[in-house]
Amino acid sequence: MNENAYLEEQTVRKVTKRIIPFLFVLFIIAYLDRVNLSYAALDMNKDLALSSEVFGLIAGIFFLGYVIFEIPSNIMLHKFGARKWIARILISWGLVVVFTGYVQNETHLYILRFLLGIAEAGFFPGIILYITYWFRTKDQARAYALFYLALPVSNIAGAPVSTWIMDNIHWFGWEGWRWMFVLEGLPAILLGIVTFFYLTDRPHQAKWLTEEEKAWLEAELEKEKSMKKPQEKHSIAKVFTNGKVLHLALVYITINFGLYGIGFWMPQIIKGLSSDLSSTQIGLLTMIPYIFAGITMILWGMHSDKTGERRWHAAIPPIIGAIGLAGCAIIKDPAISLVLLSLTTMGLFSFFAPFWSLPNRFLAGSSAAVGIALINSIGNFGGFFGPYMMGFTEEVTGSTSSGLFILSGALILCTCLILLFRKERHHQDSSTGIGDKQIPHMH
Repeated sequence: MNENAYLEEQTVRKVTKRIIPFLFVLFIIAYLDRVNLSYAALDMNKDLALSSEVFGLIAGIFFLGYVIFEIPSNIMLHKFGARKWIARILISWGLVVVFTGYVQNETHLYILRFLLGIAEAGFFPGIILYITYWFRTKDQARAYALFYLALPVSNIAGAPVSTWIMDNIHWFGWEGWRWMFVLEGLPAILLGIVTFFYLTDRPHQAKWLTEEEKAWLEAELEKEKSMKKPQEKHSIAKVFTNGKVLHLALVYITINFGLYGIGFWMPQIIKGLSSDLSSTQIGLLTMIPYIFAGITMILWGMHSDKTGERRWHAAIPPIIGAIGLAGCAIIKDPAISLVLLSLTTMGLFSFFAPFWSLPNRFLAGSSAAVGIALINSIGNFGGFFGPYMMGFTEEVTGSTSSGLFILSGALILCTCLILLFRKERHHQDSSTGIGDKQIPHMH
C-alpha cells in the first residue's frame, strides 16, 4: 500500500469512527421519540378514547410542523454550524416529548405532536448535509447506510423497552405510557448537551485529525466540489424550482407514505394477529422485522458503493416493500404475516442509503443545505398522509387491509418515479475510477 492510499484509508477510518457512531445514537433517539407514539397507542388510545382516525391524524400532524420549519432550520445549521444547531434541536424536542407524558386529551396531543415536529425540524436533513462535509461521494452511501441503521435499531431496542415500561412502570399512579414518554424524552436533552461539546463542524477544526489528514480530506472534498458542473451549482432561489430536486421530493413523498403508514401502525397490526399478546410480547415481536431490515440495509448500501450504482439500488427496495404490504393485506396467518412485515421493512429501509447519495451529485454548499431540506420537507407530507390514511380506512372499513393495499400502491409508484430518471452521459469519477453512467439524472 503506497503512502497516499494509507493516508486515505486512515483518514476515512478515523472520520467514520469519530462521527458515525455518535450520529447513529442521536438518530436512534430521534426516531424513537418520533414513533414511540405507536407503542403508547396500545394503551393510550383506550385511556384517552382516541378513535383510529384521530390517532392517525395525531401521528401525522408531527410532519406538518416538521415541514414548515425544516428548510429554515437547515439554513440555520449551515450558517451557525452543526454543533450548536443540532444541540438546540435535541434539547427542544426532548422537552416536548417529556411534556407529552402529561397530556389529558386529544387536543393536547395535537398541539404537542405539532410542536415536536417544529422542534425536530432540520435534524435529519441537517445530518445528511453534515455527512457531505466529511465524506466524499464514493463513501457517502456506506456512511448513510451506517447512519440509517439507527432506524431499525431504534425499533429493535425501542419496541421491547417502550412496551416493558408501559407494562411495568406505574410510579405515583401514572399510566405506563406516560412514563414511557418522560423516560424516553430525557436522553435527547442530555445528548443535546453532549453534542455541543463533541461534534466538530468542519474538517479544518478537527483536533482529532493530524494536519496531514485534514489537508488531504479538505483537498479531496474541494476537488469533488470543483468537478461539479457549473450549471449544476444553483442559487438558493433556483433550488426551489430545480427539476431534479422536485423529482426526488416526489419520490420521497411516496416512500414516507409507506414507511410511516406501516411504522405507526405495526404494533397495532401485530396486536390484531392474536388477542392473547401483552404489550411486552408485542414489542418483542415488533423487533423481528427490524432486525432483518437492519442487516439488509447495510449489505445493500455496501453493494451500492461497491458497484457505484444508485438508480436500481433505490428502485428495487420499494417494490419489495410493496409485495410485503399487499401480502399482509391478504394473508392473516400470524407467522406468515410476520414474515411479510419483515419483507416490507427490508424493502423500505434498504431504499434510503442509495437514495441520499443522489442530491450531492448536483448540489453543493448552501444549495445543498436547501435542496436536501426541500426534498426531505416535501417528502414528509407522505409521513402525514400515510398514518392518517391508515386510520381513516380502518375507521371506515373496520380493517387495515384497504390501507395496506394503498401503501403498497404508493411504493410501486416510488419505484416507477425512480426509474423515470434517465441515465447521465458517462462521467468518470477521478477519485474512484467508477463511471457515473448508472446514476440517475432527470430530464
